[in-house]
Amino acid sequence: MPTDSVLTEVRNDGIATITFNRPRVHNAIDEAVIAEFKAGLGQVAADPRARVVVIAGEGESFCAGADLNWMKRSAAYTEQQNYQEAVDFAELLHLLHAMPKPTIARVHGPAYGGGVGSVAACDIAIATRSASFVFSEVRLGLIPAMISPYAIAAIGERCARRYMLSAERIDAPLALSIGLLHELCEAAELDERVRQVAANLLRGGPDSIAACKRLIDRVAHMPIDAAAREYTARAIAAVRASREGKEGVGAFLEKRKPNWMPVEGSGS
Repeated sequence: MPTDSVLTEVRNDGIATITFNRPRVHNAIDEAVIAEFKAGLGQVAADPRARVVVIAGEGESFCAGADLNWMKRSAAYTEQQNYQEAVDFAELLHLLHAMPKPTIARVHGPAYGGGVGSVAACDIAIATRSASFVFSEVRLGLIPAMISPYAIAAIGERCARRYMLSAERIDAPLALSIGLLHELCEAAELDERVRQVAANLLRGGPDSIAACKRLIDRVAHMPIDAAAREYTARAIAAVRASREGKEGVGAFLEKRKPNWMPVEGSGS
């Protein structure tokens, strides 16, 4: 049964927001959060009004990682029970990463453990200067297993070796310099910067953005060889021949806005 641990909102301006909503425990993650977050991702993926997805946290923190009570319960679980819960969280991160719509992490305050993974799984990350990050798992005798593919893709293997092994606090400027964040701003500017980035994303064709995300995932791990040339040539050929591709090129040549551009003044 939903507990409002995660709030999902879709506005008519094309922007959806999924918010961690447990401010009294710094938005810590437990079974209910995982289930509701996955449901929220499914909702916005299926809603044609939602074209940009913002991930946010209510209260003073973005997400403090695993809930203490959940950790106490899992300490008594069998390996198979722990495996199933790990699979559930891994699926959440995959759904976030593979979301066909662009995602923006709106980060303020601390993001620890799974919270860092949620930031890394988003396409774009914007944070306040007071944000901070910790790969805290080894301090608890654990490892950052499910978040590691996304975090290492963001910060690289060399930085992962330092910060995952040391569990040092990463302040916002350092997070920016190692690639975990794209941009910093003052707290009072955060919502406006997220809105501006979302507005830029809304200028892109929805289908082409989804195809571009698939392209990046595929090409990032391919050698530059004949297979890469074949894949990329077929990818652009398919997009050029699509209805959206023809509309976009036609609009450019005719000096008009394409039909996916939001109507000015639309809102919630």
